[in-house]
Amino acid sequence: MIMNNQTVISQFLLLGLPIPPEHQHLFYALFLAMYLTTVLGNLIIIILILLDSHLHTPMYFFLGNLSFSDLCFSSVTMPKLLQSMQHQDSSIPYAGCLTQMYFLIVFAAMESFLLVVMAYDRYVAICFPLHYTTIMSPKLCMCLMGLCWVLTMLYSMLHTLLLARLSFCENSVIPQFFCDISALLKLACSDIHINELMIFIIGGLVTVLPFLLIVVSYVQIVCSILNVSSTRVLHKVFSTCGSHLSVVSLFYGTIIGLYIFPSANNSTVKETAMAKMYTVVTPMLNPFIYSLRNRDIKEALIRVFCKKKISL
Repeated sequence: MIMNNQTVISQFLLLGLPIPPEHQHLFYALFLAMYLTTVLGNLIIIILILLDSHLHTPMYFFLGNLSFSDLCFSSVTMPKLLQSMQHQDSSIPYAGCLTQMYFLIVFAAMESFLLVVMAYDRYVAICFPLHYTTIMSPKLCMCLMGLCWVLTMLYSMLHTLLLARLSFCENSVIPQFFCDISALLKLACSDIHINELMIFIIGGLVTVLPFLLIVVSYVQIVCSILNVSSTRVLHKVFSTCGSHLSVVSLFYGTIIGLYIFPSANNSTVKETAMAKMYTVVTPMLNPFIYSLRNRDIKEALIRVFCKKKISL
C-alpha cells in the first residue's frame, strides 16, 4: 500500500557491521565471547553484592543496579546482532524495532542516571563522612532507584510514541546493527520536527545535566580532599572514585561524541564503531574496572568462594 511515496513498513533491515564475508565467523566468535563476558562479569558482581553482607551498602546497592542495567543494555542489541550474523538475516519487524529502541533508551538513560546517583553517593561519603549513613539511608536509596526507573521509562515511552506516529518511506535500511532513533528518523517521510525538538531538549537534559552534576560532585570532592594529608585516606578516595570516573569517561565520551557533538564528516563505519563502544564494550568493561580496582569486591569474591568450599 503506497500513497504519496509513503508505505506501511512491516520490517526494517539492519545494515549491521561492515565485515567482509570471509571474516564473518571470526567476528561472530569475537562478539559472542564479548557478550558472554559481559553477562558473566555483570552477573558475578550482582551475585557477590547479594551474597556478601559486607557489600550491603548504598555504594554497592547502586553498583549492583548498574551491573543489572549493563547486562540488560547489552542484551537488547547483542542477541539480534549474533542471530543476524549466524543466519544472514538482517530483518527486524516494525514492532520488534520499536521495542528494541524502547529498551535501548531505557537502559541508556538508566546508566546515565545511575552514574550521577553514584557520584552523589561518593560526594556524601567523602564530604560528609560522619553523616553518610544518616543521609544515604535505605529509604533514600530505594527512592532514588524508583525515581530512576520511572524517569527512564517515561522518557523512553515519550520517544517511542512520538516515533510510532510517523510514516516511513520505502527505504527501510537502517545503517546500524540496532534500531537507533536518529537513524529511524532519517527514514521517516512525516514531519519529524517534534521528535527532533524532544531529542534536543529532553535528550539533552537526560545526558548533559547528569554529566554536569557528576562534574560538580567531583569538583566538590577534589576541594574536600585537598585539605586531607593522610596518604591512606587519599588512596581510598582515589580507589573508589577512580573506578567510577573510568566508567563515566567511557560512557559519556562515546555518547557525547556520537549524539551531542557529532562530527560532520562522521562515516557510517565510524558511527557504528562508536555505537559498538557504548552498547557493547562499556557494559563488558565495567565489571573489570570495578573488580580490578576495588579491594572490597576482591575480598567479597574470596569470602564467597571460601564459604562454598567449606560448605562442600
